[in-house]
Amino acid sequence: MKKILFISGSFRRDSFNTQLLHYAAEYLSDFDCSFLDYRDVPLLNQDEEFPAPDAVKRVRHQTAQADALWIGSPEYNHSLSGGLKNLLDWLSRPVQPDDYSTAVIRGKLAAISSAAGSSAGSFSLDSLSQLLEMLSCTVVESRTMINLGSRFSEKKLVLAEDEKLALAGECARLRSLL
Repeated sequence: MKKILFISGSFRRDSFNTQLLHYAAEYLSDFDCSFLDYRDVPLLNQDEEFPAPDAVKRVRHQTAQADALWIGSPEYNHSLSGGLKNLLDWLSRPVQPDDYSTAVIRGKLAAISSAAGSSAGSFSLDSLSQLLEMLSCTVVESRTMINLGSRFSEKKLVLAEDEKLALAGECARLRSLL
């Protein structure tokens, strides 16, 4: 069974992006879906890269086992969250010194989505797409972008019918590539 690893760019307990990823996982229930918890991954420090910290080894292993990644990115100041960027930096580093072909993120299929303010996360997704492509990932062409608007005051993300259709379409596109 193909494995999809969901990664939320937000650590917030009621994160809209984490909720959006759970909706996607429901559409993809015929796959082995899991969520990456990386709150314990330290800031990237090349002085501590070899051997890698245990938390980094764990997230690398989970990433290596996945056939595809799905990243839900909030938008902070028109960019990615610091925690997500740090995770991607660790995943892009070589597992073996000076051998970048051992970076676990290389060659991964990646879907991206965002639930954010008026831009619907377009700036963060553009940055994320560029970064993932630079890291030799294949980024799924369709994106789900949710403009939260007045829903920021809500705790639960309830998708409108057009948003459900967009998410279902992205799920279908990912499914076709696996």
